Amino acid sequence: MHTKEFIQSALTASHRAVLSVIDKMSDAPTTFPTPNGGCHPLWVLGHLAFVEGMIPTVLFGEPNPVAEWQKYFGENSEPLDNANAYPAFAEVRAKYLELRGQNLKILDSLTEEDLDKRTKAPPRGREHEFSTFGQSFLALSLHQMLHRGHVTDALRAAGRVTHGANSAN
Repeated sequence: MHTKEFIQSALTASHRAVLSVIDKMSDAPTTFPTPNGGCHPLWVLGHLAFVEGMIPTVLFGEPNPVAEWQKYFGENSEPLDNANAYPAFAEVRAKYLELRGQNLKILDSLTEEDLDKRTKAPPRGREHEFSTFGQSFLALSLHQMLHRGHVTDALRAAGRVTHGANSAN
């Protein structure tokens, strides 16, 4: 397996795993994972879309197409319990899918050698994780899995955990 295939596989697996739990919460998107708050499913989905939008910024220095979502879903934003304070769940999900599709096209267009290219604008404080094209795409897949845990906890908080909820199926 080549590096590009490995990254594509990781992105596919993480995408399926996170959407499998987020979609179970589409009717209760602001259910907090703990009694003390945390990252609810709508915030997670929006945050993932925001980060997907950052990939062309990191790689090429292009603007994030959802930069206006920084206040809702960017780093240091606080999840709110009011779904009306956010763009609609369906809109956020559609934008996430659109941006993920664009990023997969970018990855598909790259050669193995391109994966070692230095990025134009890695996020401050995360220069190592986003130093090359390949590392940036790998970080994207790991980031999804990190936030999947918040949504599985929200499922539990909503009393929706069923057999196999912790799997990617």
